[in-house]
Amino acid sequence: MKLVIVGAVAGGASAAARARRLDESGEIVLFERGEAPSFANCGLPYYIGGVIPERSDLLVAPEQRLIDRYRLDVRTRTEVTAIDRTRKTVSVRNLKTDEEYEESYDKLILSPGASPLRPPIPGADLPQVFTLRDLRDADRLREIVANSRRAVIIGAGFIGLEMAENLARRGLQTTVVELADQVLPPWDAEMIAPIATHLQEQGIKLQLSDAAEAIEPSERGMTVRLRSGKSVPTDFIVMSVGVRPENKLAVDAGLEVGPRGGIQVDEHMQTSDHDIYAVGDAVEVRHFVDGSAVQIPLGGPANRQGRIAADHMAGRDSRYRGTQGTAIVGMFEMTAAMTGFSEKALLAAELPYEKIYVHPGNHASYYPGAQAMSIKLLFNPQDGKILGGQVVGRDGVDKRIDVLAVAIQAGMTVDDLEEMELAYAPQYGSAKDPINMAGFVAAGVLRGDQPIVHAAELLSDVGENSLSDSGSFVLDVRSPEEFEAGHIDGAVNISVEQLRDSLNQLPRDRQVIAYCQVGQRGYLATRLLAQHGFDVANLSGGFTTYEAVARSRTQEPAAIS
Repeated sequence: MKLVIVGAVAGGASAAARARRLDESGEIVLFERGEAPSFANCGLPYYIGGVIPERSDLLVAPEQRLIDRYRLDVRTRTEVTAIDRTRKTVSVRNLKTDEEYEESYDKLILSPGASPLRPPIPGADLPQVFTLRDLRDADRLREIVANSRRAVIIGAGFIGLEMAENLARRGLQTTVVELADQVLPPWDAEMIAPIATHLQEQGIKLQLSDAAEAIEPSERGMTVRLRSGKSVPTDFIVMSVGVRPENKLAVDAGLEVGPRGGIQVDEHMQTSDHDIYAVGDAVEVRHFVDGSAVQIPLGGPANRQGRIAADHMAGRDSRYRGTQGTAIVGMFEMTAAMTGFSEKALLAAELPYEKIYVHPGNHASYYPGAQAMSIKLLFNPQDGKILGGQVVGRDGVDKRIDVLAVAIQAGMTVDDLEEMELAYAPQYGSAKDPINMAGFVAAGVLRGDQPIVHAAELLSDVGENSLSDSGSFVLDVRSPEEFEAGHIDGAVNISVEQLRDSLNQLPRDRQVIAYCQVGQRGYLATRLLAQHGFDVANLSGGFTTYEAVARSRTQEPAAIS
């Protein structure tokens, strides 16, 4: 069998290596438009920032290694321009010599990736405006960064914030412009608010709920004119507003694509032509949780898809389960991670859900250095099946999101999280791991042990800052010192230790909403009051979550510009 692969980064290189392991005698031709196959595109911002010092460190599988180890026919700086499905050939152009020729195939794998978007604004095509996709982009940016003082990044997604971190570390005055009212738009706003605050503390300026309307040359560099009327001077601009699947080959060949342009494939990664497979950022796949059609450009799924395509064409019944969007990003020692559905995605899909928040320490509190993390768990309110999770904090975030990702893959419920046996030593975790704690709280909600309300509900009922118009009695069960340091306006303070002796101070004709700092004492108060006949609910995540939700609604981070 002769296999031709278009695109030699994550999905394509993975498919080529797997195909060789399964078929020693087959001919495998690997076309790559860029100068190097199998480079670490996720590492490009860190090469620009100097964290990865050598360019060669980005070459995961250099061209000669692919040739020597796997006997692949690797052709770099070579572009496939067309597919003839009837004759089973591809048209090829050598970008170094301009030579054009045809190559036949028995099976074809498309792994063209996705290209960065450039918004249609005046000045977007100026030479000082960059996107980041390949090694050449990284080389140009690394060179200009060395001779610059200021940078503007348009877009606060993964690449945008990773670039912001690396440019700030190199001493550049960095401004991030984002159309949404939050950084990292795939996350829920209240979870990511601490990341925005942390970025500002590191000197990065955030301009949220704003957009670039024009980019103009100036005497000292460039000026980005914003929709808000502000102007931001800069030496260069990095566009990071999203990507579009590179589907031209597929469209021109008559292959089926989805409404957002992703090449449609089945569970074996076969396109509408069963001799042609497609993998990676260019394809439309199924979401693992609900089976809906999605495009989620991530390196892990691309590698697995390449492997599955090679398996299937070798006669194995390999199937892609779907993508659940497990992702993680680091920002100046803070980390944000997510898996499965976010709350905003569940609302958009009109799927039923419940949520809880917990704020446990990353390891045992008695061991030095314990730091709080925030976990948001989303689950089915009928059977407790886990739908998604988000974790934000410092150390230990990656471990917890991976546990939740596996739990979703395994179809687990919140009850399963209660019973999970996870590694424990005081410097790594707790006897009741943060994952167990999330399970305890969520399972307790399902069992009716603790009715809960959410900060968003309180804010919606009573306005942004006051509970004076609410029918509920809001009870702060923290210490007087904690109450004085900050509390929900209109709340009454009775510490949980004094609560049993103060029941006559609480109303029995309306709901009592109890809260503490993170939810645990609020839960104790809820159990206590329920057994004394009160209509009571616990504020999920306590005052910590309440503050985060309130802050995300007022768009505090956008005030610094």
